[in-house]
Amino acid sequence: MDARAIIVKVRDRQPVTQEELNWFAQGLADHGVSDAQAGAFAMAALLNGLGEKGRVELTLAMRDSGDVMRWEMDKPVLDKHSTGGVGDCVSLILAPALAMCGAYVPMISGRGLGHTGGTLDKLEAIPGYRTDLDETQFRKVVGQVGCAIVSASGDIAPADKRLYAVRDISGTVESLDLITASILSKKLAAGLEGLVLDVKVGTGAFMKNAEDARALAQALVSTANAAGCQTSALITDMNQPLAPDLGNALEVASSMRVLTGQVQGRLLDLTAQLGGVALANAGLAGDAEAGAEQIAKVVADGSAADCFGRMVAAQGGPVQFVENWQRFLPEAPVIREVVTTKDGYISAMDGQALGLAVVGLGGGRQVESDVVDPAVGISDMLPLGTKVQKGQPLARIHAAREEAADVACKSVLGAVTLSSKAPELPPLVHERIG
Repeated sequence: MDARAIIVKVRDRQPVTQEELNWFAQGLADHGVSDAQAGAFAMAALLNGLGEKGRVELTLAMRDSGDVMRWEMDKPVLDKHSTGGVGDCVSLILAPALAMCGAYVPMISGRGLGHTGGTLDKLEAIPGYRTDLDETQFRKVVGQVGCAIVSASGDIAPADKRLYAVRDISGTVESLDLITASILSKKLAAGLEGLVLDVKVGTGAFMKNAEDARALAQALVSTANAAGCQTSALITDMNQPLAPDLGNALEVASSMRVLTGQVQGRLLDLTAQLGGVALANAGLAGDAEAGAEQIAKVVADGSAADCFGRMVAAQGGPVQFVENWQRFLPEAPVIREVVTTKDGYISAMDGQALGLAVVGLGGGRQVESDVVDPAVGISDMLPLGTKVQKGQPLARIHAAREEAADVACKSVLGAVTLSSKAPELPPLVHERIG
């Protein structure tokens, strides 16, 4: 086998065999394939695709590049994954909620990718929280708490861990085949029985239009089901941030406000709908609507928050985090209001630009070695359809330096469109696949 020959095949739209993809995945895992070769493969896959058969085979090859977990539990083993957006902190609420509804949730998550935030980066804004549990620790937390949110260990889909980092810095994030293989290799290696996918569409998503989002959702669902994991997907709106806060500590704060009953809104609504599908597919609810009601109930009665607190403590965070979360989360030294320059209705937002503004503040990575600042970001974003007057705050910037705040203010103003008429608001959930 030769990495160059495999890259040339993908470049020239020739079929690649399962054996070749197995070899390439192992090369990613053991560094027999160089970073340059990984980047060239990713670019060729982005430009030319691998085809449906190649996509399934790459997913399985990356899954099998490391250990594949097996669970012997008395309740269904479920998980959720989002394809990435801005202000999307559903996982922090849904994992403990599913656990309180009768599931085990071993959630293997990722870091920020491109303009989108990462669940691991958000949780690491909590002092002491460890995402790097080994398999023994991971199993212990899941068994005792009901859920755990961790990074993929070096033994879980190591090929993906390598390719994921290369994609983030090589302009190849948007490849349908690589997104599918990346998401599912980790999820399938976690030994799941059921999976619900949140496929984003809109200005803040990787998939900007309904056709591309539907193609990704269908690719994910068909690939996962072919591998034996019962999977459905919701195509959901990302033409505005899901929560009003963007940035790691700020999104943890958004999640805590939902978990502790301070706010409801779009974030809770989507969490309930995704959870409802997962519970119904697993036989833990009569249908998706009944499942959504169960999720909303365990959030409202505080049991999901209690579960989240036990997970945080079990993974090294503060024991009293839920009771005192405001005290533990870091705060940026510079907070600046972004004010409107005219009257009008908020009719459109460039979600990708908002996400990149957070990255520019230091809340994400521009190169793999960047250190994320958990305190920075954008908070209190007004939603689509809001009527504003000149001089009214649109949002607040949280920055480490005045100069960074200046740049972010301009970015936010440039990302928000005001018009004289109220816009037609998009639905939160566009459709269900599978």
